[in-house]
Amino acid sequence: MSHTDATRAVEAVWRIESARLVAALTRMVGDVGLAEEFAQDALVSALEKWPDEGVPDNPGAWLTTVAKRRMLDRWRRDERFQKRMADLGRDIAGHDGQAEFDAVLEEDYGDDLLKLMFVCCHPVLSTEARVALTLRLLGGLTTEEVARAFLVPESTVAQRVVRAKRTLAARQVPFEVPVGADRDARLASVLEVVYLVFNEGYAATSGGDWIRPELCDEAMRLGRVLTALLPGEREVHGLVALMELHASRFRARVGPGGEPVPLAEQDRTRWDRRLVLRGFRALRHALSADPAEPRGPYALQAAIAAKHAQAAAVEDTDWAGIAGLYAELAAVTRSPVVELNRAVAVSMADGPGPALDIVDSLSEAGVLDGYHLLAAVRGDLLLRLRRPDEAREEFERAADLTLNERERDHLRGRAVSCAG
Repeated sequence: MSHTDATRAVEAVWRIESARLVAALTRMVGDVGLAEEFAQDALVSALEKWPDEGVPDNPGAWLTTVAKRRMLDRWRRDERFQKRMADLGRDIAGHDGQAEFDAVLEEDYGDDLLKLMFVCCHPVLSTEARVALTLRLLGGLTTEEVARAFLVPESTVAQRVVRAKRTLAARQVPFEVPVGADRDARLASVLEVVYLVFNEGYAATSGGDWIRPELCDEAMRLGRVLTALLPGEREVHGLVALMELHASRFRARVGPGGEPVPLAEQDRTRWDRRLVLRGFRALRHALSADPAEPRGPYALQAAIAAKHAQAAAVEDTDWAGIAGLYAELAAVTRSPVVELNRAVAVSMADGPGPALDIVDSLSEAGVLDGYHLLAAVRGDLLLRLRRPDEAREEFERAADLTLNERERDHLRGRAVSCAG
């Protein structure tokens, strides 16, 4: 096997096995930083040995065995590590402890994986740290890959990961699935991180690409893992439905030159019907049969996306129904961005005049100052009201505010078209 082929094999195995390995090791050593260190040692060993020895028949077990050896080596030479393990009730050098360790690594890891998700997305960490740690430990991405995906220096991502692991250790964040009132808040944090990853791929905040499908793919993979681990959580299914339905539009969202294609101008025959159907299935799990039971924000957003997917053309869309869903979502989230989206739906259902009133109220409140889409939506409404000069100013303002190059070019093009 060539060195290149072996490296690719290691990378593929690591993507599949790393989360399971780190999760099991974290349960054993009680420290996510140490667990990743042992797992990374196994990865380095694979990169060194597999080009010469070939990929083992059971690569996951191979990585587990090496990680176990590294852990035993640390125990033998480090008294502090021995004390830590003793505090956890582990005696990994003894026969019984060795058997226990084997059992930890070989049993079903679903519960451990869920615990690792809750640890990576713990509220004691900043949002940026939660995203970086999740992609690194659960997604198996390298620091370089995370940095490239978010267009930040690799050193910045590395610092976020290191600080996050130190914070978790210093705060003694337990490796557990939270219970009681804390559970809902913690689960909301996990879902928020997954959706942040998806959104950065769906509409990149900066750089030269409008979409980054690899980030969306990773977010959807994590979402599907969550539905398997928490099949009774409606909002988990709602998030997966939302991501599947949005991802179905990828082929139609980008023009031949990489420019954004607005929803109203997309060729809907290019939407991925397989993802649409998967989204519908997930949405059925997210929506309760009881109309009195409140619907969560992800389920409501997925229901809105489903309305778009059900329409063969933009003029066939149930805009009044979408506006009603946005009103329900706004009542749940109290989000000005949701209110801005409601204005767009109202403009299609009732005309641009009532929608402009909503947008102007948001502008006067100052809650979306600096948000480029507020100016972009206002520009579109003004253009439909035959006020092109004012519309041009709004599109220019929106172009100045966005950090994405493709979106900036698109908005400047709209500003120029107002002069015509």
